[in-house]
Amino acid sequence: MRKIFTTFLTVPKAAALIFTASALALIFVLIMQYGFDVQPCVLCLWQRVPFGVALLLSLAAYLWWPYGLRTQILLGLCAAAFAIGAGLALFHTGVELHWWLGTSGCSIQPLNGTSVEDLRTQLLHTVVARCDQISWTFLGLSMANWNVPFSGALAAFSAYAALRGRK
Repeated sequence: MRKIFTTFLTVPKAAALIFTASALALIFVLIMQYGFDVQPCVLCLWQRVPFGVALLLSLAAYLWWPYGLRTQILLGLCAAAFAIGAGLALFHTGVELHWWLGTSGCSIQPLNGTSVEDLRTQLLHTVVARCDQISWTFLGLSMANWNVPFSGALAAFSAYAALRGRK
């Protein structure tokens, strides 16, 4: 078992795994949004950013030959991105559970324009989904709930691969 785990800690394999996990996460949320009309809130959109950053960093780590300190730094930056993503997901979970308020972009503001153009502008910038309302669950957990351990596990894996990864 240990040999299997350490096999994935080489820089190219760890980077490929991080890239694949990031890509699958982004593909999943895009399918949910465009295929099943699950509209994301502002916090949902923010949680996509760390996956995009890790996707690019892991691709760079995979392609940057020869593997060494630079690629291990890139994997460490992936760990930081995932840790930030886990923090965002934890914050979003708290907003969904009404433990605290979300950001100003999470709430729907009433329309109060003085002209048709003001109303049009407000409508175009209206929040489609609220951060405190769960739009989809699997096994009783929202996507933000699932993202906490997923991002946390990817952060731990990326950090361990960065510290232990060898050519």
